[in-house]
Amino acid sequence: MPHIAVPQQRPGIRGLMDSKPASGRALSELAEQLLRGESPLTVGERELIAAFVSARNETRYCTGSHSAAAAHTLSGGDYTVVDAVKRDLATAPVSDRMRALLEIAGQVQISGLAVTEEHIAAARAAGADDESIHDTVLVAASFCMFNRYVDGLAAITPDDPAVYDEIGERLAAKGYLP
Repeated sequence: MPHIAVPQQRPGIRGLMDSKPASGRALSELAEQLLRGESPLTVGERELIAAFVSARNETRYCTGSHSAAAAHTLSGGDYTVVDAVKRDLATAPVSDRMRALLEIAGQVQISGLAVTEEHIAAARAAGADDESIHDTVLVAASFCMFNRYVDGLAAITPDDPAVYDEIGERLAAKGYLP
């Protein structure tokens, strides 16, 4: 049960944003820019970063919805890569560039100060440019905020994985603007 009144009992962040429409719109626009705006990272790569950080933060709603969005944008709904990244990044079937960027995202999830010159150098050596590194850090940091918003207000969190698959498919097709 959410800690605040949520109009229409919508699950996750959408329900919370309905309670404050002006800030909800701004957060939707931020998510749209971060995950769908111009970037050297694909939409699927950015969704994978969101899912990875959300999983590490143990935020069930965001993990489920962004894992589904990543699966739908990366591989037509196949969760193999997404699940492998969340289970064990070291052995996941992703490029060296993506693994290095996810390592940076994981450090951001711990603390921005946990990102070291070595992490940046490894990402550059694996082919990441400054914009990719920037976008990785921004997506990871933003998802720490989104995760804490969802969990801090005890958003409605469905148990059914099919609900998240439906949300992820919709996000993959239509994005984040209401």
